[in-house]
Amino acid sequence: MSASPDWRILCALAEVPPGLSHVAWLDDLPVLVVNLDGTIYALEDRCSHEDYELSSGAVDAAAGTIECVLHGAKFDLRSGEALCAPAYEPVRSFPAKVEQDLVWVQVPTA
Repeated sequence: MSASPDWRILCALAEVPPGLSHVAWLDDLPVLVVNLDGTIYALEDRCSHEDYELSSGAVDAAAGTIECVLHGAKFDLRSGEALCAPAYEPVRSFPAKVEQDLVWVQVPTA
């Protein structure tokens, strides 16, 4: 049987003002939530290269990227795609939406 998607509340929209980011928890998984001009993106808060928190890095709003402070790997906030070495694997991204001033993310369920 295949997994079906499930939407879960991650945080309040007020915790992620435009141009800023916030780390919220999805069970025991840290999730980086970024508000780029009113569009919400959610990524696992771990660099795929060295398992370091992406939330310590700089967000480039114009490019829609975040850079890991440890070794300079960059990731696309929209997809989690690794954009340069030393990271070659993407980080997990979650579809996100805003409803009733809450940020929701879609997670697979068994």
